[in-house]
Formats: sequence, C-alpha cells, structure tokens
Amino acid sequence: MQGTVATYDERTRSGTLLLDDGAELAFPRAAFDASGLRLLRLGQRVRIERDDSGEVSRITLPTFP
Repeated sequence: MQGTVATYDERTRSGTLLLDDGAELAFPRAAFDASGLRLLRLGQRVRIERDDSGEVSRITLPTFP
C-alpha cells in the first residue's frame, strides 16, 4: 500500500499519511524507526506496511525493498 506524507513531526517522529482513497492514517514513532529513514518531507510518497491489527508497522520509500 502507498500513501503521501500529510504531516510529520521531527520531535515525536510520528505523523499522518493520506492514502490514495483519501483516507488519513496515523503512523507511530515505531513505524518510522523501523524504516531506517532519517526524515520525511510533506508530500513525499511512501510505501506502508501494516501489522495484523492494521496499525502501520513500517514506512519505506516506494523504491526501497
């Protein structure tokens, strides 16, 4: 699944994503920390991985494996 970064707080390392269907999805610090990324920019496209409960577990760039 992919989405676009809507908000990102460098202090808390969390934010929200806009999915392609227009839904807003929050991501926690743990999902950002699992990504290996250093920062996110507003409007940046990202790939989203979710755990069994549906919570965002990892955010990566679409070009990363």
